[in-house]
Amino acid sequence: MNFLTEWITNIILFILLATIIDMLLPNSSMQKYVKMVTGLILIVIILTPLFSILSKDFEKVLSSISVTPVSDEKNMENLIEMKKIEIQASNRAYILEQMAVQMKSQVEEELMDKYELGVERVDIALKEEVGEEPTHNDIASIKVVLSENVSDSNEIPVIKPVVIDTSKQPKIEDQQMDTKPIVTYLSTEWEIHTEMIEVTVEGGKE
Repeated sequence: MNFLTEWITNIILFILLATIIDMLLPNSSMQKYVKMVTGLILIVIILTPLFSILSKDFEKVLSSISVTPVSDEKNMENLIEMKKIEIQASNRAYILEQMAVQMKSQVEEELMDKYELGVERVDIALKEEVGEEPTHNDIASIKVVLSENVSDSNEIPVIKPVVIDTSKQPKIEDQQMDTKPIVTYLSTEWEIHTEMIEVTVEGGKE
């Protein structure tokens, strides 16, 4: 409302000023140019609100145009970063899988011959801060799952006579296997500290 009042006041004052100037000037060719100039100035004063509105809208348009590319660029950077992380994770998983396969093939024959144990899987855990391509030195721990060698199902088991001796205490048949020698062997073969290796034996002999 104040803007409208000020605008109308400026128009009235300018018209009064232009009239006074016109009355003071003598009739000459100069009067014609003065009227033309005052007319142009009056048009500018009348159109001032329109110019103000257009200027504000133009600033909004410019700001929206300048903000949009920045936003799109930020989204593109985030997308590229996410894709980079996905590729790194996939590459790391592939390298870990290859390391596990290599380590398994390195010891499975000896474990079968010496301990009659098969290697079910080798799970490798890495340290927290690891590069894009993990190496042997980046290993934090290794979990090895072994299975006891199962006899051939085609073989006919030998049936032994059962002798019951009531004078003796019953024996505990299912004793937990001592995995320390196995851990020591794996530590030597893989050049990994024994504290970093965990061995679990599953299954049983038939």
